[in-house]
Amino acid sequence: MDTNKQHQEASLIGMLLSLEVLLTLMGVASLFYGIINAVPLNIFLGLLIIPGVLLAVRVRRARRRKQQT
Repeated sequence: MDTNKQHQEASLIGMLLSLEVLLTLMGVASLFYGIINAVPLNIFLGLLIIPGVLLAVRVRRARRRKQQT
């Protein structure tokens, strides 16, 4: 039972610290920084990063489903 719980905790930590989550947080931070300080480049990068990460996640999930079938 303890090993199963440790595995679940490790997967949760791995999911929370995944590259997609970190990139999304970076995009949100860049967007907020750009809005607060009126920096157009940061706003543009934030608006570019967030949909890019979402698109990458969707493509990855589609490929994973395709491999499983």
